[in-house]
Amino acid sequence: MAEPAGVTGARAGKTDPSLEQYALLRAQASPLDVKADLRAAYDSWLAFLSQEKRFSAHTVSAYAADLAHFLNFQAAHHGELPNLRRMTDLATADFRAWLAQRAGGGIKQSSNARAVSVIRSFFRWLTKEGLAENTAATLLRRPKVPKSIPKALSASEAQDTLDTIGELSDEPWVARRDIALLLLLYGCGLRIGEALSLTHDNAPTMGQDSMVITGKGNKQRMVPLLPIVTEAITDYLRSCPFELNASDALFRGVRGGPMSARAIQKRIQSLRGLLGLPSTATPHALRHSFATHLLAGGGDLRAIQELLGHASLSTTQRYTDVDVESLLATYDQAHPRARKKPA
Repeated sequence: MAEPAGVTGARAGKTDPSLEQYALLRAQASPLDVKADLRAAYDSWLAFLSQEKRFSAHTVSAYAADLAHFLNFQAAHHGELPNLRRMTDLATADFRAWLAQRAGGGIKQSSNARAVSVIRSFFRWLTKEGLAENTAATLLRRPKVPKSIPKALSASEAQDTLDTIGELSDEPWVARRDIALLLLLYGCGLRIGEALSLTHDNAPTMGQDSMVITGKGNKQRMVPLLPIVTEAITDYLRSCPFELNASDALFRGVRGGPMSARAIQKRIQSLRGLLGLPSTATPHALRHSFATHLLAGGGDLRAIQELLGHASLSTTQRYTDVDVESLLATYDQAHPRARKKPA
């Protein structure tokens, strides 16, 4: 099968894997020991994820690794290189043996749950393409993953973070850049990748009250803009020493290249020590804080789902647990009947 051609055109802030990038994704995955027809299906499925589903390069790479692990396991499990016919003949015990091997290897349940989703997706695609059909794959169930509660900062911690981030740099333009970036996370609920993918051309300007963000799965959503956010971005651009073209990344590193996520992560890490913030204080925690504080202020769960760009309401509903936890903590501290009497 010929290698899939790279997708042309750019999405807001994201570039589809080119032919060279696609080949690199394959090279980074585990070596794949399968017969030619299954290898062709593997390649075609990855191209489908990249070109039609519009998954990011990072996601395609992760899916490729999970599927390669599964196929290589089946090769060792059956003592022969698998082909499409083998995919049809796999029994429930074969899938369970693969999961047992992963669990025995100490792989986290969340990773195993994702891998099951990947395998089910691959088999659904095989059925749709008329290449193979396997009932056992459709009955495969994801391992139960412990429910995690987003770690948000308190309102005062979030405010201290915004007030102090500018003090970490002696360069005024860097300080203004960091303030503008964190305001997009806390004031608009953006993911760090979404904020860093903004270009000079689509940067919000003074007086603008909303903007369109392209998030996961190339899904677009409208987010409102507070005046303080547009003011901070305008201040940053006025002081930025680099000349930016329309398609250049909005946020620049100290040497002029696009700013990396690691750079802002290190700054927040410095703030943790300076302000005594918990280890869960990360750039992404500001997005969690945006949602949690909106909910605590009476925000509608459906509206918050739209603002965050969650595909499922169940993902947004995790923030109700954060709010309840916060209410209980406040109760324990403030209610006279909840206070422990001194011994």
